[in-house]
Amino acid sequence: MKKIWIIGAGPGDPDLITVKGLHILQQSDCILYTDSLVNEELIAKAKKEAEIIKTSGMNLEEIVSIIVDRVDRGKKVARVHTGDPSLYGAIAEQIALLKKEGIEVEIIPGVSSVFASAAAVQAELTIPELTQTLILTRAEGRTPVPEKEKLKDLASHHCTIALFLSATLTKKIMKESKEAGWQDDTPVAVIQKATWPDQKIVRTTLAQLDEAMKENGIRKHAMILAGWALDPNIYEKNSYRSKLYDAEFTHGYRKGVSK
Repeated sequence: MKKIWIIGAGPGDPDLITVKGLHILQQSDCILYTDSLVNEELIAKAKKEAEIIKTSGMNLEEIVSIIVDRVDRGKKVARVHTGDPSLYGAIAEQIALLKKEGIEVEIIPGVSSVFASAAAVQAELTIPELTQTLILTRAEGRTPVPEKEKLKDLASHHCTIALFLSATLTKKIMKESKEAGWQDDTPVAVIQKATWPDQKIVRTTLAQLDEAMKENGIRKHAMILAGWALDPNIYEKNSYRSKLYDAEFTHGYRKGVSK
């Protein structure tokens, strides 16, 4: 059976790869990775004799051609992606071409930058009674988004929004969010290079987002989290409580007790 592994490397910190992902990485004969995004310290954990191939300068066909060649030569091949491969990982097109070559793919999930960013700012993105929905999306730039997925339409739900690949589109984010009825003082957290040694966190508001990004020189490798769940003082202002730990709430493991 011909097979390769696509591994989620996590957001940056080499310790945030999964145990399974690390095992496959250390066993592989050939490793292809996006050198502009994946931490070199992680790739250094490969076995000494492994062939290491950087792919940031390659196109899709070049990458797949190398994978096919190495698999046909009996090599164990790992394709390493930043974060989790299922989010903006461009893996579907790779899998489609590999299937044509009779090569099976196993995907090992990784820690996404959205969750690493939430951890960095100590935010719960789904707060009871405030927001129970998280939208993962990107602002429309050179790559279009489907007509029904314009940011203005998504923002109309007034839930927490996580914006990938949008650091250069802050004016568009501000404009479309305001058109959706978002307030100027809506909290926003920008996390650049989450979990890397040079991680940078900027807390701002929707109205000040573009200026804050300019002042901090952030134009790439940034996650933008927006919504009232990003207010670090939200519990000082309101008494939002989950049912999970409510003493009066009965569930399968605990009987509620009336006060």
